[in-house]
Amino acid sequence: MQMSDLLAKKRDGGSLSTEEIQFMIRGYTRGEIPDYQMSAMCMAILLRGMDDRETLDMTLAMMHSGETIDLSPIRGVKADKHSTGGVGDKTSLILCPMVAAAGLKIAKMSGRGLGHTGGTIDKLESFPGFTAAVSEQQFFKNVNDIGIAIIGQTADLVPADKKLYALRDVTGTVPSIPLIVSSIMSKKLASGSDVIVLDVKCGDGAFMKTEQQAETLARGLTRVGRLAGRKCAAVITDMEQPLGYAVGNAVEVREALSVLRGEQKGELLELCLTLGGCMMAEAGVVWSMEEAKLELLKTIEDGSALKKLAEMVSAQGGDASAIYDPSLLPQAAVTLEVPSENAGYVRRIHAEQVGLISMHLGGGRVTKESEIDLSVGVVLAKKVGDAVRAGESLGTIYASSAEKAQQAAKMLRDCYELSDEPVSRRKLIRQIIR
Repeated sequence: MQMSDLLAKKRDGGSLSTEEIQFMIRGYTRGEIPDYQMSAMCMAILLRGMDDRETLDMTLAMMHSGETIDLSPIRGVKADKHSTGGVGDKTSLILCPMVAAAGLKIAKMSGRGLGHTGGTIDKLESFPGFTAAVSEQQFFKNVNDIGIAIIGQTADLVPADKKLYALRDVTGTVPSIPLIVSSIMSKKLASGSDVIVLDVKCGDGAFMKTEQQAETLARGLTRVGRLAGRKCAAVITDMEQPLGYAVGNAVEVREALSVLRGEQKGELLELCLTLGGCMMAEAGVVWSMEEAKLELLKTIEDGSALKKLAEMVSAQGGDASAIYDPSLLPQAAVTLEVPSENAGYVRRIHAEQVGLISMHLGGGRVTKESEIDLSVGVVLAKKVGDAVRAGESLGTIYASSAEKAQQAAKMLRDCYELSDEPVSRRKLIRQIIR
């Protein structure tokens, strides 16, 4: 079998066989197939596409390129959630404790932030002492004992994806749906959960800019998940503006805690209830999404979700007292209110630009090696549809210096577009695919 033959076959619109895909992924992971040939294949796939069988074979070949996690030592139904990234997405900090308190097991591997997209692990490290570097034995024990653990991805999980993603990033082939699906689902399948729910973002702050693109991706993800024998659902959500109000690390943790304490309702809680409802419905522990949402709301009302988060943080070396006293979380040296220069109604907030403000303040990474400042970020005061008076606050900047705060304030004003006429509020949940 020769890679040049596979390239010609895909170039001409043919379908690669299971054996050919396995040969290709195995050879590239081992370094036997050079970057220039794999670059050509990625471009051929971008232009010619893959059918469902090819995409599944690609996903499984990537999944088996390294170690896989066997979660059989964990009792009960194991559920996982994946987000395609966004601005202000602190969903896992709320959703996972709620679902664990409702009885499902959360054995989750999460990543760190890169660019304007934040990472769950970084946010959890806002709790002093918290570590995501937990042994497999301790990981299983924590999930069995308290129902939840969130750790970092191991270096040996899906090495093919690490090589392929870096290659796609510099060859203009990132937008290929089959390659995106195989990248996401190879990691989710390798992580071993029974139920996988996907939060597929669309809009300015997301990779998928339109709802149509997001739907195509969501259907591809759920098809591959089900073909691989997992319970799978997807929720398409709006990312034309940041999710919730806080964008950063510790500032997002504070907002998540306010939701878990029952102090903040609105879109962030709505999303967590929807994703959690899908998890519980797919797991078969409830009759309907409505029943699941009621069960999840109970975990906030009785405090069990907040307690579950505290148990997880403590089990992973963190100071759980910060959950009950958020003043113990990292505090920025400078805070600055950003008054609006004009009156009107918020027509648009450029989500990606808000994420970039947090990154420039030090709350995100330019490269994987960058150090981040957990204390900095932005907390919005106004969302799309809100009325604004001249001089009224658009948000608060949390910065390490007055100079950085002033720069961020100007950037935040530029993120807002106002209208003289009232503006309808945006719908967060666009579609549910089950």
